[in-house]
Amino acid sequence: MSSAIETQLLVKHYTPEIKAVDGIDIDVPHGSIFGFLGANGSGKTTTVRMLTTLLRPTGGSARVDGLDIVKDAAQVRQTVGVALQEVSLDDIQTGRELLTLQSRLYGVPGSQIKERVERLLGLVDLSDAADRLLKTYSGGMKRRLDLAAALVHEPKIVFLDEPTTGLDPISREAIWREIEGLNKSEGVTFFLTTQYMEEADRLTDRVAIIDAGRIIAEGSPTELKASIGTDVITVGISGGPEDVGKAQQTLAQLDGTTDVRAVGDSVVVYIRDGSTVIPRVVTLLNEASVQMEEITLKRPTLDDVFLRATGHHMEAEEPQQTAEGGAA
Repeated sequence: MSSAIETQLLVKHYTPEIKAVDGIDIDVPHGSIFGFLGANGSGKTTTVRMLTTLLRPTGGSARVDGLDIVKDAAQVRQTVGVALQEVSLDDIQTGRELLTLQSRLYGVPGSQIKERVERLLGLVDLSDAADRLLKTYSGGMKRRLDLAAALVHEPKIVFLDEPTTGLDPISREAIWREIEGLNKSEGVTFFLTTQYMEEADRLTDRVAIIDAGRIIAEGSPTELKASIGTDVITVGISGGPEDVGKAQQTLAQLDGTTDVRAVGDSVVVYIRDGSTVIPRVVTLLNEASVQMEEITLKRPTLDDVFLRATGHHMEAEEPQQTAEGGAA
């Protein structure tokens, strides 16, 4: 059986210098949730736009449900569900009207539309708001409705481009529950782009980390975190870059250290048996006359995987609240 999504050396270059996607290989099994993790501008959205036939690749190839994204573009569009990052909904429609229109556009038989719309409204917990105008919906409600709209033709493969960016924690959790439920109960395959480490860790069976158009790490969240192979000590440093640099050089002397990174006003140390090393960290910095603000010890996270691979943390946007309590 073919993969749900498969790419081979997929490329999108806007100019010789602007390499949005620079030769990526992806293999997503049917019935899985695949996470595409990266910062803004890393190539996530460009990849989704190619896989959903909205952009033509510069090179390489890709198949979605066995269909070539270039030769079989029309069939691909009928096969998949898509919810892009920017939600564009008609504010003077109701939720029920939007889903009814989407059903007709996708050719759902007229005798089935009412039942399907009702089921989808219930699925995303919008039955009570079904006949309200969309301009009264919060950001989280609009995201859930957009997800429902992507499901009107009952696709088995759904692309979600940063579906929870800008949402408050409650709305984000609601979207996560919908994705998990559809995957488990209906076997829907999800290709999920995100800049949130927690989202990738919580939802995905497998994650690919993309940076500057290239995949730099791939595996299950557990595998990727285990690949670090050490504990992580983060030391906040008082003072400026000179003090941080001095702390980095000092802590590189620790036995068992596999890597030491300066990140902003902190130094991150990857080291075995971190709990036994913390007293030595404090002693070395005192001897070097470097003042600490704080010190933390933790097991590796996906952010640590990203940091090790790229040399920087991934900064995700924080959700903003509207006056109605939804996300902006």
